[in-house]
Amino acid sequence: MPLPVRREQSSPVWDPLREFQDLYQRMGQLWQSTVPGGGGLLGETWAPLADLEETDDAYVVEVDLPGVKKDDITVELNAGELAVHGEIKEKEHTGVLRSRTRRTGQFDYRVTLPQDTDEEHITAELTEGVLTVKVPKAEKAKPRRIEITS
Repeated sequence: MPLPVRREQSSPVWDPLREFQDLYQRMGQLWQSTVPGGGGLLGETWAPLADLEETDDAYVVEVDLPGVKKDDITVELNAGELAVHGEIKEKEHTGVLRSRTRRTGQFDYRVTLPQDTDEEHITAELTEGVLTVKVPKAEKAKPRRIEITS
């Protein structure tokens, strides 16, 4: 009677997301090798992860930019569109790079805000790899309570 064969695995837990990341990366490499420049589909710029929150007095945008210096980021508001763009520079590696999942290169995040913003008092702060842009609402756009008389 044959005995079952036990195979050693590098990771004791199967990670399906890792499988999809590997597949995505390999398909991207295949696409880049067959279509010069990626055919425009895999452009040089990418959008970082971000949250947009509306409070009573402002719109708050938080953009994840770990390892990016404030001098490498540009924040602009033009015709109601908030644009955050810049570059994450590639680091030099002294050893052999076996796996790569962090993005480098040009990034661009854009969101259209309502026209009720106060463009003169926008603030942007970079803390612990998170860029927080606060776009205050105009005074006339803030909700106000109306008293009811009898």
